[in-house]
Amino acid sequence: MFFTVTQALLDGLWTTFQIFILTLLFALPLGLITSFASMSKWRLLRSAIQVIVWVIRGTPLMLQLIIIFYGPGLWLKHNIWSGDETGRMMATVVAFTINYACYFSVIFRGGIKSVPAGQREAGQVLGMTKSQIFFKITLLQMVKHVVPPMSNEIITLVKDTSLARIIAAYELTFAGYSFMKSAGLTWPLFYTGVYYLLFIGILTLLFNYIERKLDYFR
Repeated sequence: MFFTVTQALLDGLWTTFQIFILTLLFALPLGLITSFASMSKWRLLRSAIQVIVWVIRGTPLMLQLIIIFYGPGLWLKHNIWSGDETGRMMATVVAFTINYACYFSVIFRGGIKSVPAGQREAGQVLGMTKSQIFFKITLLQMVKHVVPPMSNEIITLVKDTSLARIIAAYELTFAGYSFMKSAGLTWPLFYTGVYYLLFIGILTLLFNYIERKLDYFR
């Protein structure tokens, strides 16, 4: 039974890892774009983005996941997501990307604003373009400020992947819970926790290493 549970949890862990990686892949750049839009000189765009971020951050991720997965089928009378595991994975990644992009945008905006305006002005005096100022002055210093809060959000993302089971996506928690539901076993749930702890432990070590490497900004 132990080997059966281990194999099932490894399958679930692979799905969890895919959700995690794909969410970061799409949410990080989208969050950066959203942060720029939230600071736009165009008042209408800035206000619209701020409202969207407020709504997404103010409502549960589970609710957003349910709406994104089931909503289109009810509204359009046609489910845009296939009923198989691939469709559930796609819906999960879309929901997670939108949610975490909003959280990341707030972190990015705070990081950008933490860079003294005088340094950007100095770059303009030196004849640097806006893109050069951002990549050579703002971005390098912003990274130092956003790593700690970003690491917290990314670790939270690992645990939030368990919400995918609400739409029957076969992720890590779903795999562990299935044994309690079918065989009345509870130890697979504790075993599931070990996988999460290892996953988060690796990320914690990685972020600690990154923070040490960024100490040159002191």
